[in-house]
Amino acid sequence: MVNRSYAEVDVFSVEPYFGNPLAVVLESEGLGTEAMQRFAKWTNLSETTFLLPPTQPGADYRVRIFTGTQEFPFAGHPTLGSAAAWLRAGGVPARDGVVIQECGAGLVPVRVDGERLAFKAPPLTRYEPLTEELLVRIAAALGVPRERLLDASWIVNGPPWIGVRLASAAEVLALDPDPVALGELCVGVVGPHAPGAEAEVEVRAFVGEDPVFEDPVTGSLNAGLAHWLLDTGVMSGGYVAAQGTAIGFRGRVHLSVDDDGEIWVGGDVTSCVSGTVEL
Repeated sequence: MVNRSYAEVDVFSVEPYFGNPLAVVLESEGLGTEAMQRFAKWTNLSETTFLLPPTQPGADYRVRIFTGTQEFPFAGHPTLGSAAAWLRAGGVPARDGVVIQECGAGLVPVRVDGERLAFKAPPLTRYEPLTEELLVRIAAALGVPRERLLDASWIVNGPPWIGVRLASAAEVLALDPDPVALGELCVGVVGPHAPGAEAEVEVRAFVGEDPVFEDPVTGSLNAGLAHWLLDTGVMSGGYVAAQGTAIGFRGRVHLSVDDDGEIWVGGDVTSCVSGTVEL
């Protein structure tokens, strides 16, 4: 066992304990995959990350991202949370104002603007319409008539997300999914708030388990949704997404588009726990 620097941070919230928590082991050299997976299961958080020296030119650090049961090549809130923890531990990026993270999906730039960080949305690895059979299944799982699903698409950039669009934020907030019908599906639902609201859209993220797991705030899902909503003309520029409202959280995801048309997914990261862990 080795004492290793450790942090827990809250991502996509300016208030501690209202966003999505992340555990970060900052000094992970010498840890094998089995030990990482075991510790990630023990933390009982949606994700735990392990920071390592980079192996690719241009990267500032390397990260491995684990849920309680598997490793992900990329995930959104672990990217922002890991970058924030690395910076607060004294990390200095090679490029001023930009951290380059190496992960299973490649190199991911993370822009730094005070406490708010933003990662460049990765390309979608699956981006196509759903079959009618799957649409009917999802509508039943969400407990709404099929015609309430205005549009839907695969928006995979790591986790196998399916995006579903409803007519309003109120409809999104009223959902009560059936875990048996949802099965193995990962479904993100989005609907617009009325003009003048603090956020333009409301997002919910459901992962098929029994009971259904709802993620408080989800970077990868919001990255995929932004690609889709901008491509289809539902959104025409940057916007703010609220997430976690239905389960008592106050996540805010800031989506923006740069001059090159690249999408950036931003959020505030607050520190909650710091110290060491024996691993």
